[in-house]
Amino acid sequence: MSWWDQVFRYCERGSDPSFWAEPLNAVSNAAFILAAIAAGISYTRRPRNEPAPGVIALILLVFIIGIGSFLFHTFATRWAAMADVIPIGIFMLSYLGYALRTYLKLNWLWVAVGLVIFVAALQIAGAIDCRPGFFSPASARGACLNGTGGYVPAFLAMMGIGAVLALKSHKAGGYLLCAGLVFFASMLFRIVDLELCSETRIAGGVIGTHFMWHLLNAATLYLLLMAAVHHGQRIRP
Repeated sequence: MSWWDQVFRYCERGSDPSFWAEPLNAVSNAAFILAAIAAGISYTRRPRNEPAPGVIALILLVFIIGIGSFLFHTFATRWAAMADVIPIGIFMLSYLGYALRTYLKLNWLWVAVGLVIFVAALQIAGAIDCRPGFFSPASARGACLNGTGGYVPAFLAMMGIGAVLALKSHKAGGYLLCAGLVFFASMLFRIVDLELCSETRIAGGVIGTHFMWHLLNAATLYLLLMAAVHHGQRIRP
């Protein structure tokens, strides 16, 4: 298999290999760029005596996620797919580690344990096979739940950590819970992209619902970044 092999995965593209076959899916990635810029502006307004370690790296990762996803929804090749999923994976691990260390104030050993459990959960969730017809079209264009099942551990992590923080009256808790709810909505739009393909026609062409996954994901990441910008605190040695 070649890195230049085409990947046909979403309703809007269908089987069209052209660069602009997914205009909405491509352009909607601007939301990630805007989320990163807005978070960066908020970061620059923080008091200089209240550093938030790691936040700049998280903001840059969101910016890169927007670029990587744009590449995938334009080139639609195997290498572009890697440019899409790798930054997302790095962000998920980075933010989880940040949350465990900075919000929950766990030591590095427990942070490492949490990351190992999370990676294992991602692999298990991504490997689950659904019965034919359960948002897994007969055309086999998409995996179980259109490939969304692998993101369930991220949703559970947001809701779980957010709930713990809320119980501790930590101000970041509300951000994480809201982010989790928005992310749940975004997963629903990703799941039904192929299922509702024929019902989402505009001007004779289908658009699907994947672009809403981008818009709501950008909102999710913005909320997570705002939690870090406003409520991330340095751990004293």
